[in-house]
Amino acid sequence: MNQPSPNVPDNPGAAKIVAALDLGANALRMVIAQVTPDGQIEEIEQLRRAVRLGQDTFRQGRLGAKSMRAAIAIFRDYDERMRTLGVQHVRAVATSAVREAGNADTFLDRVFMATGLNLEVIDTAEESRLTVSAVRQTMRDVLQPGHSDTLIADVGGGSTLLTVFDDGQIVTSQSLRLGSVRLHETLGLSEESPERRAELLRQYISNETTMIPGAVPLGRIETFIAVGGDARFAASHVGQKDEETGLRWINREDFDKFVAQCQRRTPEALAKRFGLSFGQAETINPALLIYQILWRRTRAERMLVSDASMRNGLLLELARNVTGQEDEATAQSILQSAGAIAEKYQVDFEHAQTVADLAERLFDELRPDHGLGSRHRLLLRVAALLHEIGGYVSDRAHHKHSYYLLVHSEIFGLSREELEIVAQIARYHRRSPPKPAHLEYMMLPRKSRVIVNKLAAILRVADAIARGHIRQPRNLNFERVGDDLVVYVSGVPDLLLEQRSIAAKGDLFEDIYGMRVRLEEV
Repeated sequence: MNQPSPNVPDNPGAAKIVAALDLGANALRMVIAQVTPDGQIEEIEQLRRAVRLGQDTFRQGRLGAKSMRAAIAIFRDYDERMRTLGVQHVRAVATSAVREAGNADTFLDRVFMATGLNLEVIDTAEESRLTVSAVRQTMRDVLQPGHSDTLIADVGGGSTLLTVFDDGQIVTSQSLRLGSVRLHETLGLSEESPERRAELLRQYISNETTMIPGAVPLGRIETFIAVGGDARFAASHVGQKDEETGLRWINREDFDKFVAQCQRRTPEALAKRFGLSFGQAETINPALLIYQILWRRTRAERMLVSDASMRNGLLLELARNVTGQEDEATAQSILQSAGAIAEKYQVDFEHAQTVADLAERLFDELRPDHGLGSRHRLLLRVAALLHEIGGYVSDRAHHKHSYYLLVHSEIFGLSREELEIVAQIARYHRRSPPKPAHLEYMMLPRKSRVIVNKLAAILRVADAIARGHIRQPRNLNFERVGDDLVVYVSGVPDLLLEQRSIAAKGDLFEDIYGMRVRLEEV
């Protein structure tokens, strides 16, 4: 995910040069920045080059040869620029245009062969997480506890991402197959008059947004935050700035007038009037109409416009990675999302919390042995909270049901790769440890299999300890005695049940860490 550039030395005590690349439906963007040791980000350069991959994917389901050649040429230019500026850490991501293309793997291979970059195709949940992380950074006051029913709407070329906050916490996240490039290509609007284009777009968007799930309560939204280049374009012409907060906003009347003004113009006229490229001008009206229709379904009196983007989220994550800092807000959102799943599947939450707390104590005690970081600690806690959701389906083989339910769930803030790891950890909390005959496990990259082994071994022991009378992890103390990890327990008169449970489930732990777990009373 966080790939270093080749042939660039990495001095742990110095500032780092990082780059974030975002390949969208109609452009490849790159931002290069310096990250200081205290985590401050200083942008050095921003680049944007048009490449209309969405035009191919949304029309024919594949990336065309011409578009791929154009994109690879831009990647080569960007790679050369990164080398010139001494970039040390890179993350390059692609969204819907590549994600939905039937020949995406071929394109990714060609990018790697041409530049050495591992272009990562991210899902909508990851897009949303990165964007929300950036918006939180720039709009802290708006997204703090005490603010109710806030919607972040990010209209991109291929999709619209909706995230709802209540009292400073994420309530739900939803992706709509509504994007400015997608609408223009799928509806075939090029030959229509401006009036007819607007009519078709409005009808289509209205129909799609009426099917938004009830989990996204548009009718209760009081604060509407718009993210995206087209929202920033509108704000630059009809927006106002709050001098106290520095935030830009647009009132309904001014926005409606601006949308009406743009609707009456052809793309050629829009390009001439506002100094845009033809490609940008083609997609302005679809995007503005999506914002307008969503906004009208809320109670918000004005639209706040964020300067944040997914690339800012990528930069923030790169900065945290190279400095070892944590994103506490996102971690809390992940745990809240996991808690909602636990509630949905009627988990015994007291037991789940006990197992999670015990697993974290063991994780911290074993840091020198497993060498994993804080993100893995978070994945372990999520797996511990959800390891028994399979019991909702059946008590018989519930560990397998837990895997299935988790891998088909969505936890805000976790990538699909991370969710697969969580599902595998939960799957191996009981019965057989991982085996070569387990296909889903063997399909993981070796690095991910190692992580699953280390964390599943911890979870098995934590679950075994929690099967008896132990409820307070703070009552435990640890000591290495020969080849044993001795866990001293105070305040529990009889450990027979826990000792038998560990004897039954401690095999993976002994294989991975080379130690037997032994419980003793104190």
